[in-house]
Amino acid sequence: MAETAFPEDLRAAQTRLHQATAELAALCDRLPWSVEPMPGWPGTKHPHTDEVAGGREASPGWTEEEKEAVARLRKRCLELSLAVSGHPFWAEVETEKRAQARTELKQVTRAPTTLAPDITEAA
Repeated sequence: MAETAFPEDLRAAQTRLHQATAELAALCDRLPWSVEPMPGWPGTKHPHTDEVAGGREASPGWTEEEKEAVARLRKRCLELSLAVSGHPFWAEVETEKRAQARTELKQVTRAPTTLAPDITEAA
């Protein structure tokens, strides 16, 4: 994909959106499965292997601080999404090329992922 000359403020907003989305996802991954306290339930024991599948531990719910943190990050993600999608730059891009340009913006502003080292087969 040829690199589009995105305005610096648009790149910065998209980068901050990636960061805020990642922070929100990481926070939600650490939180209990239920916002409100909920009882758990037992899993189902497989009749042949005795392996237990499904079920959940009880959830203590989220603290007020956790609820506020999630709300704050969701609000930030929404603000940044609106800043990116409503940026005046998009009016300059031909309609049929906007989706491709939007994808390119996401790609060029996303932090590079760490690649796994080359692993050779064991002898």
